[in-house]
Amino acid sequence: MEIAPNRKALTHERIVDTASKAIRRAGFQGVGVADIMKQAGLTHGGFYAHFASRDALLAEALDHAGRQSGERIAKGNAMREAKGASPLRALVENYLSDRHLSATESGCAVAALASEMPRQSPDVRAAAAQCVRDLITAVERVLPEGAAPGSAAAIASQLVGALQLARTLDGGAESRALLSASRAALLAQYDVSPSA
Repeated sequence: MEIAPNRKALTHERIVDTASKAIRRAGFQGVGVADIMKQAGLTHGGFYAHFASRDALLAEALDHAGRQSGERIAKGNAMREAKGASPLRALVENYLSDRHLSATESGCAVAALASEMPRQSPDVRAAAAQCVRDLITAVERVLPEGAAPGSAAAIASQLVGALQLARTLDGGAESRALLSASRAALLAQYDVSPSA
């Protein structure tokens, strides 16, 4: 029999979910405890019943954001694979999609926050490093057999960089063209499936 989470656990999850969206939307410096608690529909005073510090919240929110984006990527990949795409093609097309371009708040935490991660506390940096490792692992899982060592890290780097650059541009035709060129280059280099 599954035990329902208690009220404190549900409240904790709501705070973490709110913070995970906020850090992807506004960055680490754009996230204040009072704002997160207000967005979660709670009072500022209740924060310390859930977290020892702001950094503890940020680390947990980053971990949550990484899991959420990993789940979204896996779901999108499965849909593309069901339509006949190779696993690598599914990942590249899903990650470098127009939808992901505008989904900052719910998209990849690494792409949203990579430039800020080195300036965070050790706990937040550790959570950030795990997000990067998880992304590389996701790429490793879809690589064609015989891919050169280091290919997963190279592809993950290109995915994140292309998305960041596209988001830096106008968000319109120029951004979509950059994503398209990046998809084509990655697939031409790494995808050995017949549909490539």
